[in-house]
Amino acid sequence: MIKFILSFLLICFSLINHSETNYKTLKNHKPSPEKIPVTFEAHGVKRVDNYYWMRDDSRKDPKVIEHLNSENDYLENWFLSGTDRRDELFEEITARIPKKEDSVPIRLNNYEYFRRYEPDNEHAIYIRRKNKNSEENIIMDVNELAKDKEFYQLANWSISPDENIMAYAEDSNGRRQYSIKFKYLDTNLTASYSIKNTSGDMAWSLDGKYLFYVLRDEETLLPYKLYRHEIGTNQDQDIEVYEEKDDTFYLSVGNTRSMDYIEVNISSTTSSEVRLIDSKFPETQPEIFLTREKDHLYSVDHDPSSSRFLVESNWQAINFRLLETNLENSKDKGQWKELIPHREDVLLQSVVPFPNHLVIMERENGLRNIKILEKESNSLKSINFNDPTYTAYLAANPEYDTDRFYFGYSSMRTPDSLFSVKLDSGRKRLLKQAEVKGVFSSSDYKVDRKFITARDGTSVPVSLVYKRSKFNKNKNPLFVYGYGSYGNSIDAGFSSSRLSLLDRGFIFAIAHIRGGQELGRSWYEDGKIFNKLNTFYDFIDVTNGLLEKGYGDSDRVYAGGGSAGGLLMGAIVNMEPKLYNGIISNVPFVDVITTMSDPSIPLTTGEYSEWGNPANKDEFEYILQYSPYDNIDSHEYPSILVTAGLWDSQVQYYEPAKYVAKLRDYNKSKNPILMKVNMTAGHSGVSGRFESLKEVAMEYAFLLRVDSE
Repeated sequence: MIKFILSFLLICFSLINHSETNYKTLKNHKPSPEKIPVTFEAHGVKRVDNYYWMRDDSRKDPKVIEHLNSENDYLENWFLSGTDRRDELFEEITARIPKKEDSVPIRLNNYEYFRRYEPDNEHAIYIRRKNKNSEENIIMDVNELAKDKEFYQLANWSISPDENIMAYAEDSNGRRQYSIKFKYLDTNLTASYSIKNTSGDMAWSLDGKYLFYVLRDEETLLPYKLYRHEIGTNQDQDIEVYEEKDDTFYLSVGNTRSMDYIEVNISSTTSSEVRLIDSKFPETQPEIFLTREKDHLYSVDHDPSSSRFLVESNWQAINFRLLETNLENSKDKGQWKELIPHREDVLLQSVVPFPNHLVIMERENGLRNIKILEKESNSLKSINFNDPTYTAYLAANPEYDTDRFYFGYSSMRTPDSLFSVKLDSGRKRLLKQAEVKGVFSSSDYKVDRKFITARDGTSVPVSLVYKRSKFNKNKNPLFVYGYGSYGNSIDAGFSSSRLSLLDRGFIFAIAHIRGGQELGRSWYEDGKIFNKLNTFYDFIDVTNGLLEKGYGDSDRVYAGGGSAGGLLMGAIVNMEPKLYNGIISNVPFVDVITTMSDPSIPLTTGEYSEWGNPANKDEFEYILQYSPYDNIDSHEYPSILVTAGLWDSQVQYYEPAKYVAKLRDYNKSKNPILMKVNMTAGHSGVSGRFESLKEVAMEYAFLLRVDSE
């Protein structure tokens, strides 16, 4: 017995000693960036930034690159110092994905188009054919375009009206400054020239002679100038059609589905303006549909069979309503005719016209609904969905004159499914459901929807999924995901990768917090500018509420979010550092005041109406209450994994880099604070369908190790 006790104590001592040795080894390898204080002063407040030197807009400073590489080395050492499950998880995740897969063919004019993945290929092959029995023609093999490139993204492509030219927008560094190229499909040759520094948007004239595109500002990357390009000529001969001089607005361009108009959209988060060019007369100037007005958002679509334009507008309707007008009366809202009135409890999201029907996407009680409106009788048919929480979306519907439309559906246990629906009957048909290789049954997983009461009495919806056989009340690890900004709603869709967590007992929850638009436009308004703290309080209260209901062990709580969701992570971990055992923060927007005070940084000026402008004292003071970088303090922080992209144009790499360095300065715990910097990628991470999953495997390996320790 004494021998057993001594052996047991020896093993325990060895484990403690090994753990302490690992900690000391990691501590010795921890990056120790130099502190060079820079003081910012505004409205009587001084802020000292010791790591402002990490900003290098050229991304070539050897000192900065060396530091970022040291962060990657530190992360690698952390994984190697214990159980490293990255490779195991990567193999597991990729094994669920079919190696060869075709998308559903979608018809456009004389061809049907689809995408194919071949075994071991990272990128798609795009194919067209006359019909299912005719010869297949490869119009684009992205694997060839991406060959020998560390990063490659095909962002957009469009076929000319004569169906002979494919214009496509590509990005080779993740900066989202797209080059547009032209491929002649009859000869399979690509033009020798390209159009540089575009937003990726494009629109054709009806004769196919011209392509319209949007140029980005070289410094701020704002899309601000519309150009008309004559096919076959160089970019320096292109004609400037329009310049947006207000740097709080973004410019975009596209064709209406009827192809009768080139649609120029000018928008901010609170106001918009549409200008139209008749595509038969592409050399004319854009005509204003309705001049922009403060707090008026609207969008239009051409409905040629009814000789009208459909207008989705929040004019006297916070949740939007549908109106119609012709061009002659478009500049006078009083002449518009209402088709679908405003409803306090329903958010109108999109309307797609067809010759005899309108397909309507709405959101009610946080969930999306699809309805078919028959124009002549004004009768409605609804598409029914089974799961208590799910996502549904209108898929590619490029043709106006057709008898059916396509939509997609998935839930947290139902793989992505594409349906076609007959417009006259509303009858739906499943065309394809994404295959999950290996052992998978949706019935093994429980999907649920709960409402948690926040501290101010607001009821916040939450979507949940877990494996039935693994559920043990108050015992499971709980992972809560959130975003809560820009009015973006985070719907409860399927992820085959997520099964690796669910099968190991994790409960996965999505907190549909304020700042999104799940419960209507007011849900967004209640989570922005002077209401932004609601976003963070909602997330914390949802976490506590789930624990009270038995969804998780209070010692095994994790949270994650990216971009503005990374800001959410930074805020909640400052407010409640002991609530979470681990945090995953992807490309986090964490230095809110410094970024929003610098109009040279991409996207800053367009987001004053989201966060506020620090030049205004009251807005500065409110942001200062939550800005993650400014509120780091002496806490026992949980384990934190941060990701960044060197070429990120939305959240500059130096924000997460500074954030991690400052966190380590103040952290009073021994928990690791790690950062992975993708040195060849931008906001969306690395490219390629398998390569991108290495980051997911890394995040899951981080969670599993932290949870086991």
